[in-house]
Amino acid sequence: MQPDQLLKKGDAVIAVDVQNDFCPGGALAVEGGDQVIPVLNLWLSAAERAGVPVIASRDWHPVDHCSFKEQGGPWPVHCVQDTPGAEFHSDLKLPPGTIKVSKGTAFDRDAYSASDGTGLSGYLKQLGVKRLWVGGLAQDVCVQETVKSACQAGFETHLLATATRPADPANANTSLDQMRRAGATVEEGE
Repeated sequence: MQPDQLLKKGDAVIAVDVQNDFCPGGALAVEGGDQVIPVLNLWLSAAERAGVPVIASRDWHPVDHCSFKEQGGPWPVHCVQDTPGAEFHSDLKLPPGTIKVSKGTAFDRDAYSASDGTGLSGYLKQLGVKRLWVGGLAQDVCVQETVKSACQAGFETHLLATATRPADPANANTSLDQMRRAGATVEEGE
């Protein structure tokens, strides 16, 4: 599967949360999280050549966010606004004009999907986007929710399976099944 042969007008590529805290050495590291970057970079450069939108979502939490264990949430402190952990991984080659979408910015509300509280779905529809190609971190959390909400919003949605890794490997197959049931196509090749 070559991205240059697939991308066309009406498409967009979404890189979900490829941030330092989700990569090896980060506060909430996904095993092999940095391995999604070379595949995503192929899609990002192809998107630039094709002239289709690129979206990079990121957790952008305030201090004392409700998702943090210290506040009663399930996760360790991660992706706090303006910290090195919240930065996109330095190997991720975001093209000029990449649309950056910040989520999880409210103190009292978490957000897993790139479109949760961000207006992304409506914006993409205004741009005439009909088909999405999605990869990033983590497969069984934010990628899964981004894919499911994209399907619910009516986009033809393709998960780039080689461009994502699960936070919990035991959830990988269940997560893929949930995305398929939501209507996504799981692309197994590059």
